[in-house]
Parts: sequence; C-alpha cells; structure tokens
Amino acid sequence: MKLRPVLAAALITLAAGGSAPARAEVWGYVDDAGVAHFAAERVDERYVLFFRGDEEVDAADGGPTPRAVAVPTRSTSKLLAYFDIAPGYKSVKHHLREAAREQGIDMELLQALIATESGFDAGAVSPRGAVGLMQIMPATAQRYGVTGDSRTPVAKKLADPRTNIRTGARYLHDLIRMFPGRLELALAAYNAGEGAVQRAGNRIPNYPETQNYVKTVMQIYGMLRPPALAAAPAPRRVRVELPAPPAGAFARRNLPEGYPPEVPAEASGAPLASLDD
Repeated sequence: MKLRPVLAAALITLAAGGSAPARAEVWGYVDDAGVAHFAAERVDERYVLFFRGDEEVDAADGGPTPRAVAVPTRSTSKLLAYFDIAPGYKSVKHHLREAAREQGIDMELLQALIATESGFDAGAVSPRGAVGLMQIMPATAQRYGVTGDSRTPVAKKLADPRTNIRTGARYLHDLIRMFPGRLELALAAYNAGEGAVQRAGNRIPNYPETQNYVKTVMQIYGMLRPPALAAAPAPRRVRVELPAPPAGAFARRNLPEGYPPEVPAEASGAPLASLDD
C-alpha cells in the first residue's frame, strides 16, 4: 500500500471532528510490521509529533531549509503528507501535470519551485508585483503571450492557476535551455534574472536570497523526485488512534516574497503563442 493515499486518509480522519482549534496536532509512528499509527495526541513514547497546526516540527532525519517555506522539509514522509492534504496543491495538481508534460520538465521540479515561491497560494502578490503561484511579473507574462485589456489586466489573468503555471513553466524551460546541464543556474536566473547569472560568470550570484532560494528548491525537488520516493519505506497498512478526536484543518503560512523573474526583451527569438485561450 502506498504511503501517500493511506496517510492522507488517516489525516483526513483525524481532522474530521468538531471545530478547529488554534493548533491541531497529529502524532504518529511506523511500527516494525510496517503499520503506520496516527493519533490526535501522544498515546505513548513511540509517537512523535507530525504536525502542529501551521507549524513545522523538527525531526531527526533532516536539516533546516535555507529559505523559510510553508512545507515540511525535515522529513520526506512529512513533505509527502503535506502535499496529500494541502488543498492549494490538490486544486492545481492537474495543471502542474499538464505544464510538465508540455515543457518536458519534471512535475516535481515545478512542485518544488511553487512551494518555494508562493506556498501554492494562487492569490499571492509580491511587493514588486509578481503574481500567483509561480510569482510572475506581468511584463514577463506579456513576453509569453499573455495580454490584458481595460477589463482584465495581465496581473488578473496571472491569478488564474492554469495561465500562471503554463507561463512560469515555459519561462523555466527557456532558462533550462539557456543553462544546459546547470539546473541550479536556471533556478538562480528564475529568482534573480538571467542577466544576474551571466554577470556573475555563469555562477549563482552572490545574493543570499538567491543562494538560499536555489538551495531550497533543490532540496524540496530532491525529496519529491521519484528516486527519493522509491527509496522511502512505505507502511503496508495504517491504524488511526482517536483517544480524543481533534478538530480542524491544517493552516498554511504565507511565504516570504522572493525576487520576481524578469525576461529581457532580447532574450526571446521566435514569436510566442498566446496562453489566453
């Protein structure tokens, strides 16, 4: 039995009763027989804290994430569980799959980038005007065929998850082609602009924000990509303990804003098809 569907069912069961407290908790462990146990409180010493409301709990099997994000990054199982229950991700997963297929990019890479950029908040807007899931500047979107008018400006169109993800995926695809075999440089360019990477001698610019951004996206990507999933032990069945039914859903923190991507006009050669349809 796969980890994620089982774990999602367990967490939904735990969250199903009563009104939401300030900090709903989920405790759990996997026993020697491969049975995953979850409870609303610590039943005995085998249970470790899995979630506490919107707060990530330290675990022993991972390290800190350079850039603060709203997803658990200290444990692969916690990260997978988060994506199983996060409504923001579940509502756009099909768009991620579509864009990944169209651009030949790993879906897990888009997933990691969006988790770092916006925490899957489609309504996120940065102080500099970057919009949506992939934090795209309206000028960048126009380079990729997204046009606006007096009734529906480009920024409003970028709030649409499908438009936002397709535009951001095309931009990331172009950056990957610009820096072949150097994914970390493509990510640095997405954060700080390709000009900054080129001026740094095709290295990650010496900006702490950009360096932490690249490390964070690569960390989450490494935890999500199929080899990591295949290596993770999966409990064969699950048991949910409910000594005191908790309530509530798990809230998600807003992420700190990063530098928005920008595409210089000379970066594109051929005309770009519109994404408005």
